[in-house]
Amino acid sequence: MTHPTASLNYSERQAGSLQTGDLLLLPDAVRTAEIQRVDVDTDDLGSPAIVRATLTGGGMLRIAAGSVVLVRDAAPEAPELPYPADDAGRLSGDAPGTAVGEPAAPSADDGGPDLQLVQPRTVEDGSPTAASAVVVPPLPVAPPAASGPSEADLALIPVAEGTPESVVAAAAEAHPDALGVLLLSERLVKGINTKSGSCLKDLSDLAHELFVVLKDADNALAVADLLNVLPFDGNPGRWASVEASLALASYICRQRGEEDRAAVYEKFLRAPDAMETDPFKARINAKVRQRSLNEPNLYDKEIFRAIDSSNPDAEREWRLLRLEALLFLRAHGGSQTIGGAELERRIGNELESVRG
Repeated sequence: MTHPTASLNYSERQAGSLQTGDLLLLPDAVRTAEIQRVDVDTDDLGSPAIVRATLTGGGMLRIAAGSVVLVRDAAPEAPELPYPADDAGRLSGDAPGTAVGEPAAPSADDGGPDLQLVQPRTVEDGSPTAASAVVVPPLPVAPPAASGPSEADLALIPVAEGTPESVVAAAAEAHPDALGVLLLSERLVKGINTKSGSCLKDLSDLAHELFVVLKDADNALAVADLLNVLPFDGNPGRWASVEASLALASYICRQRGEEDRAAVYEKFLRAPDAMETDPFKARINAKVRQRSLNEPNLYDKEIFRAIDSSNPDAEREWRLLRLEALLFLRAHGGSQTIGGAELERRIGNELESVRG
């Protein structure tokens, strides 16, 4: 029996050399699908390990980078079909006149797309078309579109008067005897570079020092807003400081009854969560994010160890880290394990412990 693909021209290609637009022979060795996008995952040594081929119409194949696959060189002339070319383009290379039976269910580890059988279309006389059945991959569920900050959002955040350095200097002048503020401000007034991770960390630490230790919410918000308007640039290290600043600003505004302004900070904080456009990655990221919210590191062991060893300085540092974690959870509206009311209680306890 002649193989269904024998009449088609295929060439062998290493998976690592696949490109957008290639017509890839699917694992059932009958149908082909056009590659919409190619992503390569590397191993811990930086060498290509897995090729992820996203298919037009939905679905994705995971292929070892060194594997050899078949790519169709030239598509055969398509028969005339009584439905739009867009649907015809999803025939996935079924040979004209070839009946396709029930598709084999893909195994759990073959990485192929879930497939569904579409009943054959008929022409006006009731006879089936040349392709008696069409097998197409279903469209994946797309993540919700990310909405960026609007002009109305930004209007709720006061514009700093003067330069960022002058904002820091004004905060330092309000607390001339605070050593922590003095040390941080001396570095920052020399020049604030928002591309520098250490500079962003100093700004975030200064905002926390002003509010947590000195109870100066106004200057803390003014300093935090120097970070709060920065967009996510894809660098997790730099974003951690912005994240902490947004969480602090959200809490301060909630305490002051500025609900709309607090909601804007929380919206900015969650913006990177919706930036992933790949549906598979978006689902995985959502699961990882929810797990981190449900199982936060609140530094219990470290705090108890510092208490047992009678080390109040170490205990205070760990409690500050716990406070940041709780503020982050609060900005996310809590989690499945810690609700908003419990978070408010815990944050209040930590503030009292640190300030005392």
